[in-house]
Amino acid sequence: LQAMGLSGQVPELLVLIGHGSQSANNPQAAGLDCGACCGQSGEVNARLLASLLNDTEVRAELRSRGHELPAHCQVLAGLHNTSTDEVRIFGQQHLPAALQPAWQRLRQALDQAAVRVRQERAEALGLAAAREQPGKLLDLLRRRARDWAQTRPEWGLAGNAAFIAAPRARTRDVDLQGRAFLHDYDWRQDSEGSVLELIMTAPMVVAHWINLQYFTSTTDNLRFGSGNKLLHNVVGGHIGVFEGNGGDLRIGLARQSLHDGQQWMHRPLRLHVVIEAPQAMIDRVIEAHAVVRDLVQHGWLHLLRLDGQPARLERRTASGWQALPEA
Repeated sequence: LQAMGLSGQVPELLVLIGHGSQSANNPQAAGLDCGACCGQSGEVNARLLASLLNDTEVRAELRSRGHELPAHCQVLAGLHNTSTDEVRIFGQQHLPAALQPAWQRLRQALDQAAVRVRQERAEALGLAAAREQPGKLLDLLRRRARDWAQTRPEWGLAGNAAFIAAPRARTRDVDLQGRAFLHDYDWRQDSEGSVLELIMTAPMVVAHWINLQYFTSTTDNLRFGSGNKLLHNVVGGHIGVFEGNGGDLRIGLARQSLHDGQQWMHRPLRLHVVIEAPQAMIDRVIEAHAVVRDLVQHGWLHLLRLDGQPARLERRTASGWQALPEA
């Protein structure tokens, strides 16, 4: 719970949202689902955790360990469909009357956010003409997700370039263009550094895997990508794909996941990791975990430290920390 940011005051209505994609006739569908869920939808994770946190025996055990969930707190699960940007919430019909106003506010906020995100994505999907028609745009995205001939149901994580672990206030007013993995993290609430250690050894590493997959599939699609999706033939049901009627099994992302037919939609950049925390806390994680140390010292990613107000950046190199010049 502490790692999820639930160690302090818990709201009366808590919603855990996973994400998953929707496409038809797509042997690479897993590449559009949750990377941290091994290419699966995050729905099961959200539903299971919501069920556990609503269980009275689980709450009693948590209480005995110093984690209090108020008796009036209700936990729901949800799923964000990243192809249509619709958000489904499960079990809201069972909420007590006292929580209905909070539920209505949440539903309205989710719907408004979905409209704005669909408008932002419209041009990259060739749907700019429907950008100012929310109903039509949603209908077109739903059709796209069900179209068995559609090779680009969505762009997934094309364009990913950064991973930021800092208070949300640092980035709230910045348009990151959907290119950054965000963790709302406050080192002041992490006295032992355990949450930072978890972030740097799990989601940061997964983000690097994703970034490297896109990087290599773009820079050398012949060897590290899977070529032309139109020529893919599935082997053994789910073992892999051939490009055409034979040859080696193809790995990586298809060209259609990276290129719109006119230009590359992913710019191959090594992941930039930005963390707001003291040097000593970050260095302890690097020293304790070889997998993190190798990523940093061998240049597989760029590690930056955010500090101060106004913000200053320092870069971690193999020889230590170096201050970056102010823009």
